[in-house]
Amino acid sequence: MAKIQYSFIFFLYIIIKCNGVNVDIISSDLKLKNVDRNIDISSQLVKITSKITLENTGRAPVKYFLYAAESVTKDNLAFVGFKDNNNKDLRLVETSVKGYDDVKFWRVELKEAVNAASTVVVMAEAVLTKALLPYPTAITQQEDQLVKFNGNLYFFSPYYVASQKTTVIVNTKSVESFTKVKPFSQQDGTISYGPYSNIGPFTEKELSIHYKNNSPFLTVTRIERLIEVSHWGNIAVEETIEIEHTGAKLKGPFSRYDYQQDHHSGPASVRSYKTLLPASAADVYYRDTNGNISTSNMKVKKDTVELDLRPRYPLFGGWRTHYTLGYNVPSYEYLYHSGNEYLLKMRVIDHIFDDMQVDELITKIILPEGSTNIKLNIPYPVSRLPDNLHYTYLDTKGRPVVSFTKRNVVENHIQDFQLRYTFPRLLMLQEPLLVVGFLYMLFLCVIIYVRLDFSIHKAEHPHKD
Repeated sequence: MAKIQYSFIFFLYIIIKCNGVNVDIISSDLKLKNVDRNIDISSQLVKITSKITLENTGRAPVKYFLYAAESVTKDNLAFVGFKDNNNKDLRLVETSVKGYDDVKFWRVELKEAVNAASTVVVMAEAVLTKALLPYPTAITQQEDQLVKFNGNLYFFSPYYVASQKTTVIVNTKSVESFTKVKPFSQQDGTISYGPYSNIGPFTEKELSIHYKNNSPFLTVTRIERLIEVSHWGNIAVEETIEIEHTGAKLKGPFSRYDYQQDHHSGPASVRSYKTLLPASAADVYYRDTNGNISTSNMKVKKDTVELDLRPRYPLFGGWRTHYTLGYNVPSYEYLYHSGNEYLLKMRVIDHIFDDMQVDELITKIILPEGSTNIKLNIPYPVSRLPDNLHYTYLDTKGRPVVSFTKRNVVENHIQDFQLRYTFPRLLMLQEPLLVVGFLYMLFLCVIIYVRLDFSIHKAEHPHKD
């Protein structure tokens, strides 16, 4: 009897696990008629855009297709997105295919089904972080930075590819070496491969390029973003940022004299960078552990506030810096309500610098005391952290704090989150009443103290004879 119960429980567990994971099959009716791929490796990120012509060679309409990432790149893949011909986003769902455990798959759902013998054109975008490796790994102050890119010469797909071309953008004439598979051509700043015909599914061939790249190799190793919501008209944002230069490390001594006299000294170093804040940002402050940093310029533009940040010292390979950036924005631009129901709509992260890459992002949202029924909606997967309470002045029960974290963040993740919660508007009188009550008790105590006599001996008054 015990064996029967154990077998039943095990069978139920297997059913639950299978239902919890998406499993798809590779359709033999689909093929890629043409793929035009651009690989931009001119910055510290690898940005891949592909124009895909999908053809249905079967008899039944097709509503979705599969996108795959090989084992070499799936760990560096930070963002994947698809758009149709009308530039509308297509829904992606992570899935798996039996027998391909080393490949990461997404199911791309089309707006309209592709009928038999018909084609559809979609645009794919992928961003890789830390896919460019400094080579050599250490350079002197006067040397240029050389990096190496290793990728796949062919478009990695679970489907048969009839024809494909690849263009690699390096934006430099200084190319040490690159893979040469005919037909190919090299022009100023670009290397073109193909067209290649009749490429089978899951075909891989190494694409290696060694070239000069002095763009800023800055990595935000950790950023903690704190958003404090007030129903009295203000939202305070504060970011604690840790940055590291992850390019080729500095070899030998650093000469500040040469660095200041020769503008070409330290070509791979970072002197400054621009951070973009919301257009309504005010009371901006920028400080590190030593105090306020005055070497920064702020420009208020029509749709943004541009902050030119200059660290206390230039950043070379392996060097780090740590600072705090804060500002205020009016709540009416981001906070909406209907009765006691509120909706907060803000960015998950701001633009820190061009082509940014963030290892770890932690966002904390402090809501007013008394907020309940909290529901968080984010347009991409994150890890939700346990909720806790934050105490400040005039708090009694504490303010709810909603926290989440995400790793491997790039500019494509600068999107809005939505946080819904319930807050009784009568609770807005809590803090004023506490202040009034405290002042009332203070004045009452002063009145009592003045009117009472706490002396031990009474004063003797002279009597007239």
